[in-house]
Amino acid sequence: MKSKVYFTKEITPESLIKIYEKLGVNLTGNVGIKVSTGERGSKGYLKADLIKPLVDKLNGTIIECNTTYPETVRDSYEEHMKVAKEHGFTDFAEVDIMDKDGEFKIPVPEKSKHLKYDLIGENFKNYDSILNLAHGKGHFAGGFGANLKNQAIGIASRRGKAYIHSCGQTEDPVECWNVKFEQVDFIESMAEAATAVSNFLKENNKPILYITVANAISLDCDCDCRQGDPVINDIGIFGSLDPVANDQAFLDAIWATNEAGTEDIKERIDTRHGRHITEYAESLGLGSTEYELINID
Repeated sequence: MKSKVYFTKEITPESLIKIYEKLGVNLTGNVGIKVSTGERGSKGYLKADLIKPLVDKLNGTIIECNTTYPETVRDSYEEHMKVAKEHGFTDFAEVDIMDKDGEFKIPVPEKSKHLKYDLIGENFKNYDSILNLAHGKGHFAGGFGANLKNQAIGIASRRGKAYIHSCGQTEDPVECWNVKFEQVDFIESMAEAATAVSNFLKENNKPILYITVANAISLDCDCDCRQGDPVINDIGIFGSLDPVANDQAFLDAIWATNEAGTEDIKERIDTRHGRHITEYAESLGLGSTEYELINID
């Protein structure tokens, strides 16, 4: 059975709420909203004026974990919160850097080939429901970033990020950049971590919804302090109960464009084996690459 993916070309606060409502699940209790707060110097992170009305509607808390990549300033709670404030997030919501007070391990799928566990921020267990609110764009390491990356790398603690980036070889945030691994193994490690988070939520009867805003689509991620300008025009907003289908719809939409920068972002994605993440995540049981696109415009 094909998963349903809702889509609108309109990228406004109102259309973001409309996509959420179309998904048919009310997120209640202590709602965590996983959004990238963006590296200092980045341009494309989801802006306050777009997401604030939905965050207000859910009375949500923006959830993040500390980063581990070179040149980051968000590798500590204090510095991460400074950037969140600079980017306007603390003006309208509570921001929880979930690994501030530690981390905990959750199981990965039995079929996993690289990770033995996933290591996520301690405070993730405090939330009753989750909105995975991703910005769709390119990515230097993963080829592209949307819901699957936002769930894998984004919810992992700083040491958990190192573990995923090293394909299960080390939790050390420095050593992880020195170990050898195949690029496709990193893509699969992200899928394993994303599936682990989904399974953890299911086992604890906590719902999660997936929305990707495909705007300001640059070759590099919001985690890049030298993030460039968009290479193709804005596409729209995708929403689903299935993160694999939602990422696949975003990828298919990129492949359907015919703009000056289309070949650049396709090359970025394919040279990193980025499209493999959806098929591998599907093999782990996270979701389906087959979907029905429902235009709500």
